[in-house]
Amino acid sequence: MLGKFHEISVETADIADSVAFYERLGFSHCGTTDTWPHPYGVMTDGKLFIGLHQFKFPSPVITYVHPGVAQHSHVIGKLGVEIAWKRVGDDSFNEFGFLDPAGQPVRVQEAPTHFSSNAEHGVTSLCGDFAEFSIASADFERMREFWEPLGFVALGESDEPYVRMSMTSDHIDLAVHRPRTLDQPMLVFAEADMGERIERLKALGVELAEDLPRGLDPRQSALLRAPEGTALLLITSID
Repeated sequence: MLGKFHEISVETADIADSVAFYERLGFSHCGTTDTWPHPYGVMTDGKLFIGLHQFKFPSPVITYVHPGVAQHSHVIGKLGVEIAWKRVGDDSFNEFGFLDPAGQPVRVQEAPTHFSSNAEHGVTSLCGDFAEFSIASADFERMREFWEPLGFVALGESDEPYVRMSMTSDHIDLAVHRPRTLDQPMLVFAEADMGERIERLKALGVELAEDLPRGLDPRQSALLRAPEGTALLLITSID
């Protein structure tokens, strides 16, 4: 319904600093187009794409690509989704966007702004396998009712490894977690050998955040914060 997942777009005040952080984690560079006038780079682990924009905007944004943006915005609007912004025209890069019930921005744009990377298929970063983009919300049912018409399938609420609800799709899986778990969106990575991976990250000088969600074992879990503020949660598994 939304199109093809393109990237998690994040605002950064210093793109070089952010790039260096993701390089240390084992992410690779993607080639980019000249669509955006501001400094822009994309880092990937072969599965997740993080678009770094040195430009002020509500961040992070879940970004999709779908042709015929002007017409498709009407299709999305008919689902009861309020379009928050729309830029269409012959002399502009066509896009529209909306907010979910938790205030999470979603953007649909007319064409890709990055292309192939050096990341080998199936090779993960030091963070492990990217599992889901998790959104903080206290109202799981409202989130389910919003996202399912957009092509997601919500699973039952789970208590492990923290209270959450997973929402799967063909392109990227989303989840909802309680704000008391972490009051911001987070990129969640899961790998059975996460304890060993965390030790490797420490050896590389990667700083671990102190506010690891309560109940997670710090020997097997870690929270990282990128220079631009993106939260990366590393855990052993997701039920």
